Amino acid sequence: MDELTRLARAAGRGDSGAFARLIQQTQAEVWRLCAHLVDPAAADDLTQETYLRATRALKGFRGDAPVRTWLYTIARRVCAAEIDARIRDRQLAVTLAADPVRQAPDAGSQAVVAQLIAALDPDRRAAFVLTQLIGCSYAEAAAVCDCPVGTIRSRVARAREDLIAMAAEPGALPRGDGASAGNA
Repeated sequence: MDELTRLARAAGRGDSGAFARLIQQTQAEVWRLCAHLVDPAAADDLTQETYLRATRALKGFRGDAPVRTWLYTIARRVCAAEIDARIRDRQLAVTLAADPVRQAPDAGSQAVVAQLIAALDPDRRAAFVLTQLIGCSYAEAAAVCDCPVGTIRSRVARAREDLIAMAAEPGALPRGDGASAGNA
């Protein structure tokens, strides 16, 4: 058994010192992978998300694959999720830019956005605000909302759909009283 596998197994048993050493020995490589897959500006956050996911998965680490391969797989998935989110954000921006009716006026646009967000279903609003406005990872938002990561992803996607639908209705700005466009 190699040194990294020993460290990963010890970390899986709760040895925080072993996990710290595992990070020290692999962080530069994981960072480089994230920088090349997405971009250097996002690499720090993506590397951190990789290790957050690895922390939760360590108890189940069996050592079937080398630790580096295991970490690279996690990092690749983290990067793929980031790229998907960027694509969705660009698509939303293009959709909004293509139709001036959907664009909020410059004056008071923050108030309009706040009204739109306030009109979301509470579960969707929490997931959306945590991930899209606060900057939490989906995993962090799942921990905050006490639900699976997949549920957070679903709630965020549905919140985006709701926001687009609400913005598309001319003159139909939300009341801002928490009324929802649907359930989670």
